[in-house]
Amino acid sequence: MTTTPAGSPSACCFAGFKHTGDPKGRVESMGGLNTYVAEPPAVSGSHRKVLLYLSDIFGSLSINNKLLQDYFSSCGFVVLGPDYLFGQYVQDVPADVDKFAWAYTRLDAAVEAFPKWLDAVKAKYGTETTKYTAVGYCFGAPFVMDLVEEGSIEAGAIVHPAFLDEKHFEKAIRPVLLSCSEVDVSFPLEARRRAEDILVRNKSSYHIQVFSGVEHGFATRGNQDVPDQRWAKEESARGIKEWFLRFSS
Repeated sequence: MTTTPAGSPSACCFAGFKHTGDPKGRVESMGGLNTYVAEPPAVSGSHRKVLLYLSDIFGSLSINNKLLQDYFSSCGFVVLGPDYLFGQYVQDVPADVDKFAWAYTRLDAAVEAFPKWLDAVKAKYGTETTKYTAVGYCFGAPFVMDLVEEGSIEAGAIVHPAFLDEKHFEKAIRPVLLSCSEVDVSFPLEARRRAEDILVRNKSSYHIQVFSGVEHGFATRGNQDVPDQRWAKEESARGIKEWFLRFSS
């Protein structure tokens, strides 16, 4: 039985469609990382809801990811997306460079930089009533699962994940949502069911979405001119928003 429920990146991690729109957020330096900041139009409730947006290897500052962050902010979250790729994104990698090796190098650098960034976030936004949630797309999934393991967020969500092994699911102590595609080389059916088996056995709080007719990357880089792909992307985001509101309201 596999010990890598969401394994190495695959070719589908490096491809996709560019979306169009007018980003509403801004970029600030935070904890040594440029960070996309998208704030809600108004604060509701007695506490601040902060959503940590851990992007795929196209980066939190790509147009697709900016627009998704804007969507979550429009739903009442302060959304913070660190550029833990330091301005080096997969779409800019030369054709003769091994993208798989490049991704692992970027992961090591991101893991090293993330704690300082998170400390800066808590220093700026943390109060006794601040509630944190986190969503990770592909490359961002292990960061979310580490926070789920630590219990430092109210709930997490991972979307067409990569770079995970069984221990990430074994140690989940906070609610976690898995938003998955039917076809995914990095997180295939066998691995998805193994992850679910672990969550069931441990009586974890979880929810799993599986979308037919789409592939890895559907939630951030799908073709918006194809109705099924557009619906899956939008429904994934809506489900994550509702999941986070359930635990942070």
